[in-house]
Amino acid sequence: MDLNKVMLLGRMTQDPQSRSTASGQNVASFSIATNRRWKDRNNGEMKEEVQFHNIVAWGKLGDICSQYMRKGTRILVEGRIQNRSWDDPQTGQKKYRTEIVAENIIMLDSKSGAGSPEGGSSFNPQSNAPQRPRPAQNQNEMNIPSAEQIPTIDIDEDKEEIRIEDIPF
Repeated sequence: MDLNKVMLLGRMTQDPQSRSTASGQNVASFSIATNRRWKDRNNGEMKEEVQFHNIVAWGKLGDICSQYMRKGTRILVEGRIQNRSWDDPQTGQKKYRTEIVAENIIMLDSKSGAGSPEGGSSFNPQSNAPQRPRPAQNQNEMNIPSAEQIPTIDIDEDKEEIRIEDIPF
């Protein structure tokens, strides 16, 4: 069995750029930065390295990214690595790009306390979770549901299986 799975936690370096393909499919692209800190073994000095990752979100997930996420937002991205290449029409050179195709994104910043994971919102296009009430009117306004608004599944621990009727969405 093979596995192509990526999890990145970082901050967005730009607002998502939204566009549509010729077939009408929506796609949003942006990049995030991740940091790595370590202590140098030779001199004990603290070192830091920053990596930048290109993210692509398709369909409904891309729409949600464009509406709710902005530069500086702290997010967790789950997805897969994809490499692609094309011929640049202007220079005729072959270009290469490695990107993460997002399958699930969790916003870790909340409206009341930036950077707090307790206020995070998860966006997964595969789920039929209710839509967010309305898009943000400006960069500082985020419409993140409270814990009471997020559907939950009540599981009877005596039973071994979950019935489709028990799922609240």
